Amino acid sequence: MNNTREVEVVVIGAGQAGLAGAYHLRRSGFEPDRDFVVLDHSPGPGGAWQFRWPSLTYGKVHGMHALPGMELTDADPARPSAEVISDYFDRYEKAFDLRVRRPVDVRAVREGPGGRLLVETSQGVWSTRALINATGTWDRPFWPRYPGQETFRGRQLHTAQYPGPEEFAGQRVVVVGGGASGTQHLLEIASYAAATTWVTRRPPVFREGPFDEDAGRAAVALVEERVRQGLPPMSVVSVTGLPLNDAVRRGIEDGVLDRQPMFDRVTPTGVDWQDGRHVDADVILWATGFRAAIDHLAPLRLRAPGGGIRMEGTHAAADPRVHLVGYGPSASTIGANRAGRAAVRDIRRLLAREPVAA
Repeated sequence: MNNTREVEVVVIGAGQAGLAGAYHLRRSGFEPDRDFVVLDHSPGPGGAWQFRWPSLTYGKVHGMHALPGMELTDADPARPSAEVISDYFDRYEKAFDLRVRRPVDVRAVREGPGGRLLVETSQGVWSTRALINATGTWDRPFWPRYPGQETFRGRQLHTAQYPGPEEFAGQRVVVVGGGASGTQHLLEIASYAAATTWVTRRPPVFREGPFDEDAGRAAVALVEERVRQGLPPMSVVSVTGLPLNDAVRRGIEDGVLDRQPMFDRVTPTGVDWQDGRHVDADVILWATGFRAAIDHLAPLRLRAPGGGIRMEGTHAAADPRVHLVGYGPSASTIGANRAGRAAVRDIRRLLAREPVAA
């Protein structure tokens, strides 16, 4: 305990959700390093965005909402989103003097003495009265398991490892997954690959027309209900459907987005269905989403019987000191901003600290 540093709040993660939380802490009179600390395990600013593939340009990103207090302006739509957003986050951290510490790996959060939490990291231990966990999902890619998967002689990779379409030139590619990433990968790869096959567990649901405020509220309400029950959050697409834009329409017309039902097994040379059908493949690309990266919270025993963390607002129902921002209904850029503000408001109450600014 001699090397333990004490603060009022520890923020884990410096993506959209973590920076939003840190901003509202700063605005409420909390001083970085003295009252709160932001820990991030990434090599540089940008959150998960810094790891996105180069072909995902800023113009292809939909729904990126500015961080509180500073707009993202004049971004080149042809520039990789990883560069645009990393630069923006870097400017943001400096503008508000958030003093993010990186790279710091958080290994566990445990109960500490005196009602405090102990945050064990690669750079020592922090003792805190409250926690904003904003670790997102990028570090927990979900790999489904199918019979024969280990026998495949080709290459298997996940969206998290996607290098861009050029690497699939002349190859036969099976893309697994009905979300936005799966369709984006297919539309990019098709002009390079020898052949593509799209498989999903459920038929994709395409959404026409604008995703207005009422639709957004309805989607958030569905996810909120799940986390209130302690169930794992659903993917965004499972609630909202896939936007039917011009690129997607062309993909459907060209036969690129010709969805097939999920295969039953993987073979050394491809994938098989029970009806006897076989597709040869050189690559299986698993665009199968991510899960919440919250294993470091396991010592606190927050998980409900349903497998998720039951939430009340932004905090865990089992522990009002622990706020999960960017989890469940706040797992969007605008949702993370709002949740960061709500978490800080509740933390001020928890610590009986009056705000300096509203």
